Amino acid sequence: MHSAVNWPAPAKINLFLHITGRRPDGYHLLQTAFQFLDFCDQLRFIPRDDALIHRRNQVDSVPEQQDLCVKAAKLLQRTANVERGVDIEIDKQIPMGGGLGGGSSNAATTLWALNQLWGVDLGVERLAELSLQLGADVPVFVRGVAAWAEGVGEKLAPIELAEPWYLLIVPCVHVSTAEIFSAAELTRNCAPITIRDLAAGKVGNVCEAVVCSRYPQVAQALAWMSVRAPARMTGTGACVFGRFDSQTLAQQALQELRENRSLDWRAFVARGLNRSPLLEKVIATGV
Repeated sequence: MHSAVNWPAPAKINLFLHITGRRPDGYHLLQTAFQFLDFCDQLRFIPRDDALIHRRNQVDSVPEQQDLCVKAAKLLQRTANVERGVDIEIDKQIPMGGGLGGGSSNAATTLWALNQLWGVDLGVERLAELSLQLGADVPVFVRGVAAWAEGVGEKLAPIELAEPWYLLIVPCVHVSTAEIFSAAELTRNCAPITIRDLAAGKVGNVCEAVVCSRYPQVAQALAWMSVRAPARMTGTGACVFGRFDSQTLAQQALQELRENRSLDWRAFVARGLNRSPLLEKVIATGV
């Protein structure tokens, strides 16, 4: 009987999101800053005696063969000529379609876990390079450190940020990234900024106006949060975060939200992290 191995897949937030241009192939050129949260999906990897790769449980609206975990496992298996398989179970906690990076995080965790489980022994640089084939957000999860990002999100530079507490609101809508990035009214000509501008608060999220005009629940969540804390939407939404100086203050705001029966939003409190729980796991297991 094979024993399962458990690995965390943390959420992320975009502290800001600017679009500075567009490449000839249609991809948007971005500037953003990623920070991790201590709020995670949990993945279990069960070795198989054959070379098959399966996801054991259902994940809402994601067919098995389209799941980034399965794609990541097959990519590593193919790249390293591995003749072993794995069953993957996902305890899904990160909201889907919320801008928290759950799918990308799951893929990065799969690469690290199977790198160890299969004895592939690729280093972080090779895994990060490989992971870009799965999506522009995956390398930041592979590296596991808060980062300033440019290009299409793949050019990463580590940054040290404060690690405040956040209250996250999850409006009951699923925002399509493709829809927002294709919107005619989206601002695509932001002037490039520096990390110093981030520290000075001279940043925003150009997707907010587009999303709020199309999804009133996101606009309502931002308005509610803005009264209580500096607030912003993460990525292309729909999740909204407010920054608090302490866990107590964040929990108080969460309690206030839960007592308001007219607001049907999922919400949770999480700590901002400069080193992800996945990176801590990688270090602890000596990969």
